Amino acid sequence: MIDFLIGCVVIIATCGIYGLSKKLHQKLGYTFTAPVFIASLVIVVLLLIFKIPYETYMIGGKWINELLGPAVVALAYPLYQQRDTLKNLIVPILAGTSVGAVVGVSTGIILAKVMGFEETLIHSLTPKSVTTPVAMAVAETIGGVTTLAAIFVIIAGVGGVFFSSIVYKTFRISNSIGKGVGMGSASHAIGTAKALENSLLEGSISTIAMIVSAVIVSVITPGLVAILL
Repeated sequence: MIDFLIGCVVIIATCGIYGLSKKLHQKLGYTFTAPVFIASLVIVVLLLIFKIPYETYMIGGKWINELLGPAVVALAYPLYQQRDTLKNLIVPILAGTSVGAVVGVSTGIILAKVMGFEETLIHSLTPKSVTTPVAMAVAETIGGVTTLAAIFVIIAGVGGVFFSSIVYKTFRISNSIGKGVGMGSASHAIGTAKALENSLLEGSISTIAMIVSAVIVSVITPGLVAILL
């Protein structure tokens, strides 16, 4: 009974914090006020202040985590709405996503190696650009730590949202196709959520890029790790 009450409080509090963070972002519109970042920061601070163990928070947090799968499946709806456009753009989307997946994995390995990271850390970092369940599975396969892999996935997602506007401006990217492919292949579901805020087309393309990237990264990562390490 106690666990049930704790779970309800955690779920309500988490949803409430995210809702307030979203309203703050809509009002201010700054990149660093992205709801996923603000909400995560507030929750971490509250856990530290009140000395609430992570395990206690996850009594309710695990149910929120279980909704990740259905949320990803729900992205099929915008794909259906944009099906005709996506059919015409399938070749450039697949090509761009494939290049993005290879570059994302390769640069992660090379930069981490240059900076002197331990192999276990590099293995955990390598699949950072794909959605959490896939990244954790890939990391475990190549000898990484699944918990670290999940953390790096979040960092990659939030980082993509933070720096996307700077990258777009620097490289003069204004096309929804290019933006969608970039966000989906580099920042997975978090980036896709941001892309959906911009336009339905951009979000749909980002969804495809996210899915294709997950498949490609799963296949190429063991080989690239063997070659580059």
